[in-house]
Amino acid sequence: MAAFVRSPSIRHSIICSSTRRTITTSPVLKNEPTPNLGPAHVQKKPIGAFRGGIVGFLFGFSLASSFAAYHLLEEYQQASAALQASVDELKLSTEKVSEHVRRIEAVEKDLKALRDASVPKDDLSRLRAEVKKLYDGLHIEFLDLRTHVWGIQQDLHKIVKDESTTVRV
Repeated sequence: MAAFVRSPSIRHSIICSSTRRTITTSPVLKNEPTPNLGPAHVQKKPIGAFRGGIVGFLFGFSLASSFAAYHLLEEYQQASAALQASVDELKLSTEKVSEHVRRIEAVEKDLKALRDASVPKDDLSRLRAEVKKLYDGLHIEFLDLRTHVWGIQQDLHKIVKDESTTVRV
């Protein structure tokens, strides 16, 4: 405003009047109601760089922690499921092994019963030798009997031949 005024005296009076303050204590001005300009504007303190850094760090840390906890829980559930599957598979294989052990025990029991019922090898070889001796003895007797029968046949043929050539009266 002062720049637009051209005369120096007016300019001086405008500048001086604007810098002068008038103090009045008249009852009229004191009792005059003040105009309502709205609620008083409370100026917020700006968050400083240090406080903003701390808040940002805490926010980022809590976000990263919750993300890590979520993934850790998910990984734990997967590992738990895999472990449960392994336990179930181990249980099935243990049952199979138990069944095989029962079968083996039954076969061993049958084998022991057969072993008890069977003849030992020494006894078998001794019995074999005895049977061979008996067979050889029977064979010799058979051959002796055969020679004896052959001799009787020869004698009989001789007699029949002699009688057929000689007449008996």
